[in-house]
Amino acid sequence: MKLSFIISQVSQRCLLLALMITVGAGASAQTIPSPSVTPTASPTPQVSPNPAPSLERKFFKHILRDQQAIWTSPFHLNKGNGRWLAPLGLSTAALIATDRQTVKAFDNESPGTLTASRNVSRIGSDYGAGGIVAAFYFVGLASNNKRARETGLLGAEAFIDSAIVSQTLKITTQRLRPGGGEERGRFFIGGNSFPSGHAASIWSVATVIAYEYQDKPLVKYGVYGLAMAVSLSRYIGREHFLSDVLVGSAIGFGIGRYVYQTHHDKSSDAKDETSSKLFPAIAPIYNRRARAYGVSLNWRFRPRQLGR
Repeated sequence: MKLSFIISQVSQRCLLLALMITVGAGASAQTIPSPSVTPTASPTPQVSPNPAPSLERKFFKHILRDQQAIWTSPFHLNKGNGRWLAPLGLSTAALIATDRQTVKAFDNESPGTLTASRNVSRIGSDYGAGGIVAAFYFVGLASNNKRARETGLLGAEAFIDSAIVSQTLKITTQRLRPGGGEERGRFFIGGNSFPSGHAASIWSVATVIAYEYQDKPLVKYGVYGLAMAVSLSRYIGREHFLSDVLVGSAIGFGIGRYVYQTHHDKSSDAKDETSSKLFPAIAPIYNRRARAYGVSLNWRFRPRQLGR
């Protein structure tokens, strides 16, 4: 395996999304109104502020910054990171030690189960996960839905970031897949099993969607459930070991969360429009001075996020 393999794998995703970014950048540019000249009594010319660059125009710059942050993150760890790094490291080590035994459970799996698992795993492929983010983006662009559009762009960003990281680790570790015969599961002998690229892809996209739609539990838990199904299908279909799936899923989740938290437009979270809760809050009250009892009726309102 060579560096050209990484470039090939990542370029497939970039080409898949290049049209999306190009069309979106053009459409975004068209939405910026051209300045109009109107007669004015003031001799001082009015200078309009330059519009902020769109997410499309910052897309590839964001990816470069993401990669810098990802690969330098080990130098910026703190005690809080140990709460999840320690369990993840111990779990990965335990699974690697037992992978060659646990994978035998599916050596005699029926052809129907293997076929079904491999069909499910296609959702995490370049065209599956890439199609999901493209759908969000184009629907958001066509309907002027800012949240859907941002979901597509940030999902695509996390999608490419996860490809770069997972393919780099595959080339570094060179682990043989479960179908590699007696040497299966061993590292540094020319394989490409560790970590699972499908798991990293679908978890990176699912995490962005879940964070964007965290106010909608069905969407949030639905996409996480889908990501879990794809990850397990890579194991049941004998394409990966459990440790491959665990690390790939962790990479995807971490990258998706980082991309959202770093590049999400917080100014769009709440606007002036409001919607009421279904039921009011009722509570007893007592006024000591007046020695009177009563009931307070508090009908709370929460912001409805416009364009979301």
